Amino acid sequence: MVNLPNTITVFRILCVPVFVNLLIYDRYGYALAVFLTAVVSDSLDGLIARMFNQRSRLGMYLDPLADKMLLISAFISLSILRLVPIWLTTIVVSRDLILAVGTLLFHLLALHVDIHPSWLGKVTTAMQFGYIILMLAAEPLALDKAVIAPAVFVVAAATIGSGLHYLWRGARMIRAEPAVR
Repeated sequence: MVNLPNTITVFRILCVPVFVNLLIYDRYGYALAVFLTAVVSDSLDGLIARMFNQRSRLGMYLDPLADKMLLISAFISLSILRLVPIWLTTIVVSRDLILAVGTLLFHLLALHVDIHPSWLGKVTTAMQFGYIILMLAAEPLALDKAVIAPAVFVVAAATIGSGLHYLWRGARMIRAEPAVR
């Protein structure tokens, strides 16, 4: 249970309140540094887990939880600060909430659930991370927001698309379950 990948994942979870506090106190450069550190640690824990065969059941649940905590806190905080449109935050949070409730229902009904992320889910998470990085870097790097504005629609489309894909996967899992007699 306690291995290096899981320890790195816990570190990423602990980055969340630090990140949010830095945003609250208008320390966008430091917030960006913490966010980037968390994003890099996400890749690092997965790499170490695969290379050294340290995958664990705890890590299987903890890793996506850490990603969601970081992303949701970033989207909500940046929406409150008016740096990210609230409608995009609503899409991101709603998708994750729907998926979490669906997974919980599968467990409560004792149905088999495959919680491994799809390729579209991974791409969407990477796009969401990238979008947050762009928004955090916009001020310190004096990026033209009109140039990065289309990214909001790309992230929204990917988030909706991956959400529908996960719902489709869930429906397939339900149909594959043997009927209770």
